[in-house]
Amino acid sequence: MTLMEKLKSPGFWSNVLKIAIPFFILVTVISLFMNSWRDIFAGDFDKVNELNFANGKWQRFWGFKIVLSFVYALYIAIKKTK
Repeated sequence: MTLMEKLKSPGFWSNVLKIAIPFFILVTVISLFMNSWRDIFAGDFDKVNELNFANGKWQRFWGFKIVLSFVYALYIAIKKTK
């Protein structure tokens, strides 16, 4: 099956979403814990916000994870579609 045929197959995009959403959640949780685990366990969510989301940092934080999740899901879905 060619790449275009895979992209046009009926369940391809739903499979991409089924892969991307859990991967996005997992990457987000891991990233937050890696960047701010002490503040999260201390309950200092203002500090977590300041480190990860304030002053336009949210764009890079969410943008990278969205793009990474979509590219990973697309790769896996293409690889697994027969």
